[in-house]
Amino acid sequence: MPQMDSRLVLQGVFSVLITGFGWEDLPQELGFGSGMTCWRRLRDWHAAGTFEQIHQAVLARAHAARLIDFDRVMVDGSHARAKKGAPQQVRARSIAPRLIPNTTS
Repeated sequence: MPQMDSRLVLQGVFSVLITGFGWEDLPQELGFGSGMTCWRRLRDWHAAGTFEQIHQAVLARAHAARLIDFDRVMVDGSHARAKKGAPQQVRARSIAPRLIPNTTS
């Protein structure tokens, strides 16, 4: 079976990420391949550093075109969604083996 076109798979990945439905729920009728195909390709691209390379290339081109003044750039987390209240501290469960009472004697 021939490999699915990467552009279509990327559209499938975007569809899942934007709509929020599960990978297994991606309709094959859309032509993006199966949800698992999209998930596997996303995993492989991430492991290969593909998105980091794209990010660096976009930054380099924007800088070369003088679209970004890196002297005035600062880190900003305003795009991160704020949750109400701080997360509760949860005690970590022990993974050490423990003795269980013998119920047969």
